[in-house]
Amino acid sequence: MNAAESATSSQAAARARVLRPLSGLRGGLAEVYRVLHAHPELSFAEHRTARAVAAHLERLGMRVTTGLGGTGVAGVLANGDGPTVLLRADMDALPVHERTGLPYASTVDGAMHACGHDMHVTCLLGALELLALGTDAWSGTVIGVFQPGEEVGGGAKAMVDDGLFEKTGRPDAVLGQHLAPLPAGTIGYHAGPALAATDALHVRMFGRGGHASRPETAVDPVVMAASTVMRLQTVVSREIAGNETAVLTVGALHAGSKDNVIPDEAELEISIRTYTEDVRRTVLAAVERIVKGEAAVAGAEREPEITPLDSYPVLVNDEAATARTVAAFRDHFGAAAVIDTGPVTGSEDCGIFATAAGAPLCYWFFGGWDPEAYAAAAATGTTARDIPSNHSPYFGPVLEPALTTGVTAMTVAALTALAGEA
Repeated sequence: MNAAESATSSQAAARARVLRPLSGLRGGLAEVYRVLHAHPELSFAEHRTARAVAAHLERLGMRVTTGLGGTGVAGVLANGDGPTVLLRADMDALPVHERTGLPYASTVDGAMHACGHDMHVTCLLGALELLALGTDAWSGTVIGVFQPGEEVGGGAKAMVDDGLFEKTGRPDAVLGQHLAPLPAGTIGYHAGPALAATDALHVRMFGRGGHASRPETAVDPVVMAASTVMRLQTVVSREIAGNETAVLTVGALHAGSKDNVIPDEAELEISIRTYTEDVRRTVLAAVERIVKGEAAVAGAEREPEITPLDSYPVLVNDEAATARTVAAFRDHFGAAAVIDTGPVTGSEDCGIFATAAGAPLCYWFFGGWDPEAYAAAAATGTTARDIPSNHSPYFGPVLEPALTTGVTAMTVAALTALAGEA
């Protein structure tokens, strides 16, 4: 056996020792997940979740800081000399009415864990518990970060701005993961630009109200907004090159209150996803031109207001760190379970931790859907219809093997980074 093979064998043995208690922890972690799922909390209001997380970390003997960036929690587990590795989970839910029918469905009207953040929290708690129990197999420092406000794009920055690294130390590597509509038991990754930047805009278009029977006396903002929505659909298809990527979605349109009243104004909310600054500038300029142009054509007497809302940077996975982490995943889960998903047009602010620390980032996905149901949908080409995606009111991942996969993946990645390999 050569030196490289010996090192690989030693690392595999260390992973096995740390992961051994997982079978005994599954029941308790599943209950943690069910409680979190039943009690979702919206962005920057994750008070109950933060208290539960802090109590769990204290039981593990970690040094805990609460109130970071509002409701963020960080725990530090120091175990001698070695790298400092930050493991991150987000905590917030979405303003979605749950329709899964699960026995542990949301008890909060109008709020739901429709993006898997409850699973992220549970998996990170599980990984930290395994690392705390297995300190004989690794050395260094682990920082567990439980972040508020990911869904509104401000949570990571708020924690950094609130002195996260001054309180926990500056990491040498940052790791994160996300539940995805993939078969449970699989891992998805992509090196380089992996998730898109987001720009969210709120648009107010001003007309002149009047009676529905006399539209000639009004400037109808409903028609103005409808024309704007349709014209915006041409931005990607006619202004972005075929070898570039952009997504533009009008996610909300609000106007009027009664059938026989022409309102004074209409509001739009727009989501834009891009990977490069040139494409981002092109799309933003086109949106402004179209919104103002449609208002002018309609005879609006007041120029529209365009207000930026949420913003996320492109998430870029470090090539070398991703290669080493993926090699460890393949070694543990098997090559067939680890797939390159390509760039994903969703967005994430986890990269802000890595950028602020000057540390490499590795961020991956793990599947949450019943493998047989997914295979059946894939066989008929109906995954888009039959497998609910994140943010759907029907997003209900299977507990197993999703939970075990998420805990294991975070633990394996952490041990790889702690060994100086990420």
